[in-house]
Amino acid sequence: MKPIRAVVFDTDGVLLDSAVFHAAAWKAAFDGCLDAWAAGGTTQRPFDAGREYRELVDGKPRYDGARAFLSARGIELPPGERGNAPGCGTVWAVAARKEQIFTKNLTSRAVEAFADVRPALDELKARGVRCAAVSASRHARALLESAALAGLFEELVDGEDAARLGLAGKPDPALFLEAAARLGTVPGDTAVVEDAIAGVEAGSRGSFGLVVGIDRSPDARTAASLRAGGADLVVSDLGALPAVLRGHTP
Repeated sequence: MKPIRAVVFDTDGVLLDSAVFHAAAWKAAFDGCLDAWAAGGTTQRPFDAGREYRELVDGKPRYDGARAFLSARGIELPPGERGNAPGCGTVWAVAARKEQIFTKNLTSRAVEAFADVRPALDELKARGVRCAAVSASRHARALLESAALAGLFEELVDGEDAARLGLAGKPDPALFLEAAARLGTVPGDTAVVEDAIAGVEAGSRGSFGLVVGIDRSPDARTAASLRAGGADLVVSDLGALPAVLRGHTP
C-alpha cells in the first residue's frame, strides 16, 4: 500500500454530531407526507430514522436522498424543479421540505463536534498529514466554523461547491476527488473517513488508498454494512485513526 499523505473527512456524523439533525428532519419531512402518498386505502409505515436513514439518505444530496426513499417505498412522484416550494407533490418539493425543517431545527440547538475530533486532527497535522472536509450539505462551512473546526482543514468541499461545479453526489466519488485534488494529492495517497454507506462506496469507487468507516451507531449491523459498502476497516471513533494511519504515512 502506498503511503497515506492526506485524509478527506466526511462532515456529518464523522466530525459533527449533526447526523441526528438530518435524520430527524428527514423523518418529519417524509412522515408528514405519508397520508398524501397513501393510495387505494393503503398506508405507509413511518420513516425509520435509524435503518432507512443509513441505507437510503445518509450522505446523499437532498434530492437523491428523497428519490431513493420514494423509490424504496414504491412511491412515484414527478421530479419537479429545484425551486419547488416545500411540499409533498414532487421529489424536489420533498427535498425542500426536509431542508426547511433542518434549517429550523438548527435555530433551537447548536451542532457540536465529537470529542475525539480535535485531538485526532491535531495529531495528524503535527505529523504533516494534510486534511480536508467534505459534505453534500450547503450548511457544512457554517457548522464547522461554529464548532471551531474550520481552521483545522486546509480545504472544504461542500454542497455549494457541488452545485457550482456540477459535482455528482455520493456514492459518486466526485466530492472526494475534488477535495484530494485541492490538497494536491492523488486518490491512492489519500484516505477517506466516512460514516455513511454511500460515502464508503464513493471512497471505494474513487480508488482511494484507504477507506475508513466510522461506526458511532449502537446498531451492531452498521459496521458490517460499512464493510460491505467498501470500507477497508471500521473504527468506533477518530481517536483510533492516527494509529491506523501510522503504518501508512511517510
